[in-house]
Amino acid sequence: MDDELVDLLAPAVGPLGLELVDVELRPGTVRVVVDRPGGADLEVIAQATTVVSALLDHHDPMPGRRYTLEVSSPGVERPLRRAEDYVRAVGETVTARTTEGGEGDRRVRGRLVAADAEGFVLDGDDLPAGGRRFSYDDVERARTVFEWGAHARRGGGQRGRRRPQPTGAGRKRVTS
Repeated sequence: MDDELVDLLAPAVGPLGLELVDVELRPGTVRVVVDRPGGADLEVIAQATTVVSALLDHHDPMPGRRYTLEVSSPGVERPLRRAEDYVRAVGETVTARTTEGGEGDRRVRGRLVAADAEGFVLDGDDLPAGGRRFSYDDVERARTVFEWGAHARRGGGQRGRRRPQPTGAGRKRVTS
């Protein structure tokens, strides 16, 4: 995440009851992902789009260049960036890509069985008995994985059911 944009946008979407999940700058695109307990509906995504757009009018993330603003909810596969994200995802299936030079396979998939302030543990068939521990510093990127029928394996509880979230499209913007 772009730290400067996070510092700008997180307090702006907070009053809407939203958590800033991710900010991604790609060529020609500023992608902002927000969420709240129970999911972000289209109405709150539209409100967040208005707030974020107004802020970016004054704090241009791509001076002199045209870009598209995308504001959306995380959907069924949520990026994991902070320790709190990992703690919230304990029990979920996760894929992670480690940084170069680390031990073992760079791409791993498994059940997230533990997370704390320093790192997390994945357990699965392709991992050592007892799981494999990762430091957050050794992870390039990670996300939860949607599994069809996951709610059936978890006893039908709400945690396993995920419904697609609407996305809000931003607008194209030209700067001089």
